[in-house]
Amino acid sequence: MTDQVIKDHLIPEKLKSGDRVRFVSPASSVPKGGLDGGAKILENLGLKVEYGKHVYDVHNTLDYLAGKDEDRLADINEALRDPGIKAIIATRGGKGAYRIADGLDFEAARKNPKLLIGFSEITILHMALLKHGVTGGIHGAPWSESFGKETAKSFVHAVTSTEPITVRSTPEESTYVLTTHGRAEGMLIGGNQDSIATGAGWALPSFDKAILLIEAVNLRLGHIDRQLTMLINTGIIKNIVGIAIGQYTDCGNATDPTGNSSCTEIDILRERFAKLGVPILGGLPIGHDKNPIAVPIGTNAVLDSDAGTLTVDAGVR
Repeated sequence: MTDQVIKDHLIPEKLKSGDRVRFVSPASSVPKGGLDGGAKILENLGLKVEYGKHVYDVHNTLDYLAGKDEDRLADINEALRDPGIKAIIATRGGKGAYRIADGLDFEAARKNPKLLIGFSEITILHMALLKHGVTGGIHGAPWSESFGKETAKSFVHAVTSTEPITVRSTPEESTYVLTTHGRAEGMLIGGNQDSIATGAGWALPSFDKAILLIEAVNLRLGHIDRQLTMLINTGIIKNIVGIAIGQYTDCGNATDPTGNSSCTEIDILRERFAKLGVPILGGLPIGHDKNPIAVPIGTNAVLDSDAGTLTVDAGVR
């Protein structure tokens, strides 16, 4: 059996009317009723929407978590083990997925390939699955109060179409100015910067010959600098072939007591990534800001800095 056949076999099937999908809460809690918008989009596709047993739980002391670690893990593993569930949808990111990422049932995930949909904190689950040879990650969400129709449209395409997804760089994004020149091809790996950094040493797949996808929310300058320096100095991203930079939302310098610093997150990203000497495409509407586009994680992609496009192979077959 060729590597390509093995790869295709592990890619989940596209969602179709009648398929069962399940909401789970691997990280922070979601208020009751907070899933209604996403459920409506899924039901309009003819999908049968289910809810994990602990989907609305709140931890009794660590109230930023959606219940106990063992309960959050049990919900996602139950969905991974159920061959009838075709997609697992994380209710939100926030905090806490890093506490359970090493406990995923990777054997079940390989046996019954299915989509895992989410972004932000869910990146660490995508990374842990890729580390164990499991594709099917979608960096995106079906719905959010802060996202609009373009986000929902891109989500539908990502989970129902076998056609590639092309994301275009836009000058409306602050990271647009980081674009350089050149072209790169490789597996698209990454997502949220904080989650990638958290997984260093235990939950990350190899980034060799990959295109690094990176975005962030609510990181101060020191956090961005420290994390990128760690990823570079440890060699984790030493052999990447390109960098796709999404939205850096609500990031910047809120820690300078003098208020005199003119440095921004753009300056840090430019200085750190310049050391890698690979094509960079910034300005991608992927992340936490307005109308983020859903993209597969773990499939082949072509980054064309001169054309301003990132074209990603479908994450479904």
